[in-house]
Amino acid sequence: MMEKQKKLRCPLGVPGGIMATLIGLAGIIMNSLNFNTFNLMISIALFLLAMPFVRVTMMIHSANDRLDELEKRLSK
Repeated sequence: MMEKQKKLRCPLGVPGGIMATLIGLAGIIMNSLNFNTFNLMISIALFLLAMPFVRVTMMIHSANDRLDELEKRLSK
């Protein structure tokens, strides 16, 4: 019987996106306390762009996993 192999891909965008979200959130808090509007806008943009980055990375990894399964089926 064939054992099911674990996926070796690590979705590296997830830790990066989480870190970008936390940095953006910290920037929003710090810049709103200091009334620094330009950096506040940059922090908000970073905060809003981090989660779609995670989503796109996860979609790419799931697509690669599906392609691997198709290649295994075609090779049999």
